[in-house]
Amino acid sequence: MAQKGVQLDRETFSCSICLDLLKDPVALPCGHSYCRNCIKGFWDGEDQKGIHSCPQCRKTFTPRPVLEKNTMLAALVEQLKKTGLQAAPADLCYAGPEDVACDFCSGRKLKAIKSCLTCPASYCENHLQPHYDVAPLKKHKLVEPSKNLQENICSLHDEVKKMFCRTDQKSICYLCSVDEHKGHDTVSAAAERTERQRELEGSRQQIQQRVQDREKDVKLLQQEVEAINQSADKTVEHSEKIFTELIRLLQKRSSEVKQQIRSQQETEVSRVKELQEKLEQEITELQRKDAELQQLSDTEDHTQFLQNCPSVSALRESTPSSSIKIRPLRHFEAVTAAVSELREKLQDLLREEWTNISLRVSEVDVLLQEPEPEPESRADFLKYSCEIKLDPNTANRKLFLSEGNRKVTRMEQEQSYSDHPDRFTERFQVLSRESLTGRCYWEVEMRGGGVSLAVSYKNISRAGGGTECVFGFNDKSWSLYCYPNGYSFMYNNKETFISGPVSSRVGVYLDHRAGILSFYSVSGAMTLLHRVQTTFTQPLYAGIGLHYSYGATAELCKVE
Repeated sequence: MAQKGVQLDRETFSCSICLDLLKDPVALPCGHSYCRNCIKGFWDGEDQKGIHSCPQCRKTFTPRPVLEKNTMLAALVEQLKKTGLQAAPADLCYAGPEDVACDFCSGRKLKAIKSCLTCPASYCENHLQPHYDVAPLKKHKLVEPSKNLQENICSLHDEVKKMFCRTDQKSICYLCSVDEHKGHDTVSAAAERTERQRELEGSRQQIQQRVQDREKDVKLLQQEVEAINQSADKTVEHSEKIFTELIRLLQKRSSEVKQQIRSQQETEVSRVKELQEKLEQEITELQRKDAELQQLSDTEDHTQFLQNCPSVSALRESTPSSSIKIRPLRHFEAVTAAVSELREKLQDLLREEWTNISLRVSEVDVLLQEPEPEPESRADFLKYSCEIKLDPNTANRKLFLSEGNRKVTRMEQEQSYSDHPDRFTERFQVLSRESLTGRCYWEVEMRGGGVSLAVSYKNISRAGGGTECVFGFNDKSWSLYCYPNGYSFMYNNKETFISGPVSSRVGVYLDHRAGILSFYSVSGAMTLLHRVQTTFTQPLYAGIGLHYSYGATAELCKVE
């Protein structure tokens, strides 16, 4: 019982890092104590993380605490040392169920402190002493205590396995090398160990390097997470502020319109009431005059009638009824129509710009991932086919749209299109109604020469005949020009002549996110005519131009 009590005291005053009695003990803020050098070395290894922890309870400290000596604990440890409790009790030397026992102890066996691969046997401290004193035994190979020493003995020859067969990849004894493994590639176990050790060290270096690389990647990704969160939070904050300002502006405009309507209402009602009062006064006067004339008319005395008749005052001219013009149902209805028009314009603008905003959100892609492979066969392209219709509000007045706005024909006569700011006024061009993002594919069937197939940003110029309005002659559009004898590609006023099979049908493939635009001649097989690799910063719209001859047509095909 006394020994167990001593052992408890020893463990109480031991450092959990070096497992020895505390040396220069220091206490952490969490209450656990360690040797000063032990905890200092442990924290030195944690400096890269920037967070320091207790090895026992794992509580973390930031910044690194200043270590102060625990004087009371130091005094107790010194007292334990003086009483001789530092030495291990005798019962700790006996082998337990999990320990390797000494093969030479009789009765209750002590724990082995070494195993000999040459003997092979395990020894406690007392029985191991000959291996240190006897010259032949000094050459034996001593290792940490092992329970698997019998695995080192050949079951056929009862010899120690000191050889290794590289042919069969197994450990063997010397007799095996001249018997069952004769002619095989055999080396000493030490030589194979050296070779394997070298390979192992190489593998470890690779692993350690990979660990370092991955730790750098993890740190980089953590920084990227913080950057993404900060950017997203800031963007949400700014977006909410902008939308709040827009709402406040609309509310202000609504209040101003309401105030203006009420003011105009008050003015018009005042004018009407003023006129109404005048008319009511005139009615009263007319009624009074009518009564006077009635009284005069009822006089039977002719002389009195003739004397009083001139005294009747002449009637003032009244406002003729025809001068008062009322416009029924035409009071403030025009204002309602104007506000409704504003609402429709705002809805159109929000719908268009929402596509652009959504595109910007979807383009946030921090991790560089391998792009999806481009389609190869026509069947692959058709997986991305999209239905595109032309926008009548963008069509030049000499372009006629038909087939549900999928076909455009150049005409001599102007069409009766209404005025619209999106219309091409001079150039015979038209844009699609739908914006194009993601992956899209469409085909165009052409008749007549001088047809341009383009993709364009919405903000391409429309008014006038300058090059800023022409597909491919500016930095807002990319265009393939199709002629009877060939093709050319235009971007930013730079022309590239293209040789390829001339076909009446051309396929257009767009991968907006990857920045890929490709044109294909479609006549049975698909032949690449031209490919563009760039960065698209806005949603794109499909464009068609009929530049040279009347009667030329281009139709967006229904592909299946």
